[in-house]
This record gives sequence, structure tokens and C-alpha cells, in this order.
Amino acid sequence: MATKKTKPAWEKTMPEKQFEWMKEILAAPSPIGLEAAMSYGVIKPFFEEIKPDSWAVHQFKGNAGIVLDSHPGEDDRTSVMIIGHADKIRLQVRSIGNDGKIWVNSDSFLPCTLIGHEVKLFSQNPKNPGNYRLIEGGTIEALGAIHFSEPGQRTGDKGIKPTELYLELQIHGEKCKEQIEKLGIRAGDPIILDRPIRKGFSKNTFYGAYLDNGLGCFMVAELARIFAKKPLKNIRVLYTIATHEEIGRFGATAIAGEMKPDILIGADVNHDYDAAPGLGAKKMNSLAMGKGFSITGGSVTSEYLHSIIEKSCQAKDIPYQMDMSGRDTGTDAMAAALAGFDSAVTSVGFPIRNMHTISETGHTKDILAAIAGMEATFRDMDKMNRNKGITRDDFKNNHPRLDKVTTL
Repeated sequence: MATKKTKPAWEKTMPEKQFEWMKEILAAPSPIGLEAAMSYGVIKPFFEEIKPDSWAVHQFKGNAGIVLDSHPGEDDRTSVMIIGHADKIRLQVRSIGNDGKIWVNSDSFLPCTLIGHEVKLFSQNPKNPGNYRLIEGGTIEALGAIHFSEPGQRTGDKGIKPTELYLELQIHGEKCKEQIEKLGIRAGDPIILDRPIRKGFSKNTFYGAYLDNGLGCFMVAELARIFAKKPLKNIRVLYTIATHEEIGRFGATAIAGEMKPDILIGADVNHDYDAAPGLGAKKMNSLAMGKGFSITGGSVTSEYLHSIIEKSCQAKDIPYQMDMSGRDTGTDAMAAALAGFDSAVTSVGFPIRNMHTISETGHTKDILAAIAGMEATFRDMDKMNRNKGITRDDFKNNHPRLDKVTTL
């Protein structure tokens, strides 16, 4: 009698416990430069709980990134680093007006997407520098009311300038500026959007602020959990939570430059081009939420590495989609090139909608497929060369030769 085939993980609803763990990572307040809430507060305790005794956690002086190392000190082993970045794009206080407006910059947000949204401001205690406090109850505003807007803004022909954005804390009465300054608010203080992750209307979807890039960190943590239970025999894996990606990949560059992995994989969100409004004329490649994780070709990525990932996924029917980039992947996959050392690299990701807004939207199938795809890839690498594992020479000697192609 034939047995019923069990659905693979990516075809199922993500277990509630796993979904709540993902939410915990995504909720960590970790604006650029202050990422320790996620890396040290959430993921480091998890790493320390699940790691075998022989594994080690590395920390760094200039950033709050961390690395869980499966074979510390064993530099002769072929190593693969998989990187998620903990930093979230943020607003910053620019200046304080006499009327109580706290003028802010828009960083990597479109100004028009910010109006009216609740935010959290983190400010140091002026009497105890280094001690941060949370200020809630404010919203981002620009025009105040339609009654004060220009005709072009009413019709939509004119947008909102970054210099028009301010934080409204409802300050009133006498000496409004002094009231704010007494709170310790000053230029440079970070502000993040206040929107928790919620399940979406459509099955297996979810939305909220900062899928970028708590999702990559979640993937790294889940892979660490998997391989801690059943470790690889030959490959050294560096499970990495980086910082400062949103302003130039500086955290991953510093960490990768210090540890110099042979293989480097950036784990980050990608775009759902198929559903993105107004992209028809740009004729983007097809990439859609809910159809599997993405692999980015082009830029400095390794085609030999891609072939290994694709074969591993095809063998297990793990859904993936190919994306392309020109000069720059836009992810931590660039860390080796930016740090100036030799590594085979690529970028894997999750197609999401509304990136860099308060309502980023994803699909659990893509996350689970990416985890399964990387697990399969790492295990296949570990079995190569008659169970001795992939070597550095494998990468050196397997660059595609277009002078050896077959003519169709």
C-alpha cells in the first residue's frame, strides 16, 4: 500500500513557535549603529543556548556584530560565512525648532511613506551619557493639514521634501524648544517605525516594519539551530549577524575582512518585481513573493557556487528563483570585494513587497525554502570529494569556460 507523501516544510504553514521566534528577532529595536538589541539581546543568547561546546561566538570592537563559529581556530578548513544584517533604516533628529517641531531626516525612506506613522525615539540621558531612554507617542508629519498645503500637493503633482519632515511630540505651552532639550533629545538621535509583525490576510503572508533585514538574521539563526543538532563533518560555518549594511555594508566588510571566509553568502530581502507598481516599462525579470527564495547572479557572484546551490535545490524540489544584478548586489554579498580578499560569493533572499516602508510584506514559503535550500547546499558541500568536503581548489578550478561550450 502506497504511503502518503509528506509535504515539505516550505509547502506547510510555518509552525506557530517558529513564527513567534521570527517575530522576536524582527521586533528587536536595532537602528543603524545601535544593533546590539538584536545581535546581543536576542541572537547571542540563542547561539549560546544551542551551540555545541566546541563552537564559539566571536564579538568585535567597532560594531555589535557576532559570529557563531562551528570550528574556531581551524583555518585550514574550507569555510562558508552566511550573513544577515541586524541594522534597520532609521530617521535621525536634525534639529529642534522653537515651536517644538523636531526636524528629522528621511534616511532611506521615501518621505511620502512616513506621514502620520507612529515612531519610537531613542535618546541618551543627558546626565548619564550611554544610558538610553525610549520616547513613544510621537508621529512623523510634514504639512500639518491639507489646508496648509500647496495646490500641487493637493492634486498629487508635488511631493513631500525630506526637509519638511518633523517628529510631532505634541509639545505646547511656553519655551517648547527648551522642553524638548530637557528631555535630552539632540541631533543624531535615532527614530524607528513602530509597527509589529502581523499575519496577513492571505495564507502564509505577514507584514510590518523591518523585514529588512531581520529575515536574513532569522535565516542565519535557524541554520545554526539545524546544524548544531546535526553538525557538518568537514565544512567550517560562520553564522554571522552583521551591522551597518544599510549605509554601505560596513559591518559585514569589517567582519568578513577579519575572518576571510572561502565562501560568503549574503542573506537579505529582495523585491517582488511582479507585483511592484510602475515597473512594467523597466521590463524587470520575473520575481514573485511566494514562489521560493531568490539567488542573485551577476556583479561579483560566483557561477560555480550558483551551480552547487541550484543542483542541491533541484535534487530536493526546493523552489528558487533567479535574479540578476549589474555592478553591485546591494547586499552583504559584496563584503569580500569591499574588504579586498578572495572569496566565492553570492546573495540569497526573500522577495518582499513595499521594501523600506512600514508595511513590508513577505511569505513564509520563501523563508522556509531559503533555509531548506541552504541546508541542502551545505550538506552537499560537506559530502563532496568522497565525503572529504568541498575544497578551495574546487572553486579555483571550476570557473565556467565559455570557450568549451556546446553549440546548439
